[in-house]
Amino acid sequence: MKERFGCFSRHVKELCARYRPPGKMNWMDGADVCEKLGISKRTLQTYRDRGLLPYSQINHKIYYRTEDVEVFVESMSREIMEDE
Repeated sequence: MKERFGCFSRHVKELCARYRPPGKMNWMDGADVCEKLGISKRTLQTYRDRGLLPYSQINHKIYYRTEDVEVFVESMSREIMEDE
């Protein structure tokens, strides 16, 4: 049984290494995003509800890719500049 688990564990590690996206993927939690954007938790929830900011949920914890947050900031900046 122990040997089979070791084989399974190695197989999972190989699959993870094979399908890992290139480059390092950084994640932020809600508190980090709120601090970076200067918004409340409720505003962040609204962005999620409207599909404006992609996220991933693991159990009850929500995470945001740093790259997605940066793209969101850029798109919001462009909208503000266009409105002026």
